[in-house]
Amino acid sequence: MRVLLLLRALLGFSVGLLPGPSSASTTVYFGNYTSGDGAGIYRADLNEETGELGVPVLAGPAQSPSFLALHPMMPRLYAVSEVGEGLVTSFAIEADGSLRSMGVQSTRGAGPCHVYVDPSGGAAVVANYGGGSSASYPVLADGSLGPVASFIPHSGSGPNPERQKGPHAHCAMTDPAGHRAFVADLGADRIFIFQLDSGSGEMVPNDPAAVLTPAGGGPRHLAFHPKGKFAYANLEMTSEITHLSYNGETGEMRVLETLSTLPPDFDKPNSTAETLVHPGGDFVYVSNRGHHSIAAFRIGQNGRLSPIGHYPTGGEVPRGFGITPDGRFLVVGNQKSGNVVVLRIHPESGALEPTGFGAKMPSPVCVRFYRK
Repeated sequence: MRVLLLLRALLGFSVGLLPGPSSASTTVYFGNYTSGDGAGIYRADLNEETGELGVPVLAGPAQSPSFLALHPMMPRLYAVSEVGEGLVTSFAIEADGSLRSMGVQSTRGAGPCHVYVDPSGGAAVVANYGGGSSASYPVLADGSLGPVASFIPHSGSGPNPERQKGPHAHCAMTDPAGHRAFVADLGADRIFIFQLDSGSGEMVPNDPAAVLTPAGGGPRHLAFHPKGKFAYANLEMTSEITHLSYNGETGEMRVLETLSTLPPDFDKPNSTAETLVHPGGDFVYVSNRGHHSIAAFRIGQNGRLSPIGHYPTGGEVPRGFGITPDGRFLVVGNQKSGNVVVLRIHPESGALEPTGFGAKMPSPVCVRFYRK
């Protein structure tokens, strides 16, 4: 497996790209919930120059595919089904952008809400929100997922009696080097740290095994800086972003600072959803559900944050969003209003501005980009 991936890398495969002639468009895949009008995973073409978004069409049927991940080297997509008996499905991306199922694996926990493939493409990790657990899988030679290699129940609680009586894993990902997996657990106020074997897909607790985040915050999503020395996690219940240092040798994380994602005069209910670092490493963005905005921060010396501003998403309850690989556009899915909106990213200030482009689709909650 590792030899195959190395050969692909040497032959010029880039992250998220297929070989062949260049194209002026990127395929955008959208995860959503199918309890309403949704029927599965949708796709649309995004014009790389203007930000114009085509009409979304069904790419492939799936049951509540609330979170998606792309293989870094192969035309494969993975989707969790956020249902009682959790499932994760592997899809082949066909030449026309449609999806063909390659098999389904159990996540062994209820309500899986996040999936991630490590940078080598050899392993995948999943977070089970309802089950309060995480699972890892080997990625087979054809890009499908093998059976669960590791299943780890979480433990811990927080001070919020309604949301934190027990663990609720909300995000599973790896560091940029792919040496460790990290699972943000909203219920336990912890980010659990695991050593990850990208060949077998197995993960075991690291030493240290976790970092405590601010009490009652509920860490939801985590994003690493491209240089790997810092990470940023949004705290869903307190509408904050916390900045952490990361030691790649030991796996240790430390909380350095925590900032609000809301304007000082906003006093209505809000919760944060996704956190993403700009590909250039200069900015980080967080979605606000309630204020219906994207909060933007500049990343300064030693990873420190300074607020840039808050930008309307053109809809209600912005949950998931994505930043194009070239860093020019941010595409956000507004879950409640059922629309996606394309915002332009200013390359120097990090500010967002409307492009006037967007589309309607059922409850979009995840946005991922695939270059043709």
